[in-house]
Amino acid sequence: MNRTHRSARPLIAIPARFSASTSTLRYAAEVNARALVEAVWRAGGEPAGIHPAATDVPARLARFDGVLLPGGGDLAPHRYGATAAHEAVYDVDDLQDTFDLEVARAALESGLPLLAVCRGLQVVNVALGGTLEQHMDSDHRHLVHPVTIRRGTLLERAAGAEKADASCYHHQRVDRPGEGLTVTARAADGTVEGLELTGARGWCTAVQWHPEDTAHEDPAQQGLFDALVQAARS
Repeated sequence: MNRTHRSARPLIAIPARFSASTSTLRYAAEVNARALVEAVWRAGGEPAGIHPAATDVPARLARFDGVLLPGGGDLAPHRYGATAAHEAVYDVDDLQDTFDLEVARAALESGLPLLAVCRGLQVVNVALGGTLEQHMDSDHRHLVHPVTIRRGTLLERAAGAEKADASCYHHQRVDRPGEGLTVTARAADGTVEGLELTGARGWCTAVQWHPEDTAHEDPAQQGLFDALVQAARS
């Protein structure tokens, strides 16, 4: 327990995303989606953006009670063994990749509660040796579609349902799951939409969709953030 007082909100680390411009700040920035941090806040957590510097990551995470790996641009294909990049790959940033992969590994090794969203799921998969399909024939961008959730999983318990409507924005998907990862949700076309690490030291679940998009009105989606914060609290 890292907090001084048990009544304090659990501190949830959210790796910031680089943004080329932000009009209100006048300069390039490090940001996180407002819907994402609001979902953590509603769950009773204290969201904290952390700078993407891949140094002393385990020590930096030690002060936090949980981690949320958010969405973002694509991982560089060489990170999962691809020798060439598809033309659809976008917004690759080497520092962001290195940092996010270190965060995933450190959280999993330490047992820190971890919720991974969209790119975050892909980061966890690659961190554990999995691979990605660089571009889907029919991508899931700007799409809300049903997913089927495997019974008895952390995801099912968090969502409180075996089916959910997922708000997606991804053109890549899991090809080969990483070591120890179990598929916990799929779309109708077979796309992997959820992963969990068998035998993980701490609470850990990952989804390919963006639960923050509809969490303000869908208890199943808010349930993912609630479960993260509850795990962080305990």
